[in-house]
Amino acid sequence: MAHSVTPDRFSDVRWFTEVASTNRVAADLVREGAGDGLVVVADHQTAGRGRRGRTWESRPGSALLVSVVLRPVPPLVTLAAGVAAAEACQAVAGAKVDLKWPNDLMLDDAKLGGILSELVGDAAVVGLGLNLGWAPAGAACLGPGTDRDRLLAAWLAVLAQPSGDVLARYRQRCSTIGRQVNVEVPGGQVAGMADGIDGEGRLVVDGRAIAAGDVVHVR
Repeated sequence: MAHSVTPDRFSDVRWFTEVASTNRVAADLVREGAGDGLVVVADHQTAGRGRRGRTWESRPGSALLVSVVLRPVPPLVTLAAGVAAAEACQAVAGAKVDLKWPNDLMLDDAKLGGILSELVGDAAVVGLGLNLGWAPAGAACLGPGTDRDRLLAAWLAVLAQPSGDVLARYRQRCSTIGRQVNVEVPGGQVAGMADGIDGEGRLVVDGRAIAAGDVVHVR
């Protein structure tokens, strides 16, 4: 298969027919000495993961499943990767993709994909899963005609750019801001109005900054 040209920073692209998890493969390669810019892509994952150990479902060839190694770890890495994915979807597929804090990509209020960032030593392994030709019940997909190679190249191209305005771009697309939310946090739940995203990428709910949690938009 011929694959699209990627930025010089991400020229080491390794394609697999099937892996347990692209993040797991990338993390293992980091431990073996892989440096910044490594890209791992798979047609299928047998044990794809989301945040908090959730499973990520996909059918062979029906999704963009990719992980990149970023060293040193950039600021706001999860938010930056989400912004890059949303902008790539718009550029390649014309889709208006929103961002649900902290790491979900949403299309018409249904989940289209997600970001999973993990620290491995002094590097970040950042995974992206995007539904293209198929989605589980209740989720969204971009459509089977979406060019996966072009989408990958577009995501990497945005990631390769300086990220000084990540927060502004994230806030512009964040569908959580201005919504009533319930946030599951360690030890309990926070309910209230999502006022915004602070300078550290935390969700602010009724004046309280939340660094990590699972958000439900209250309809």
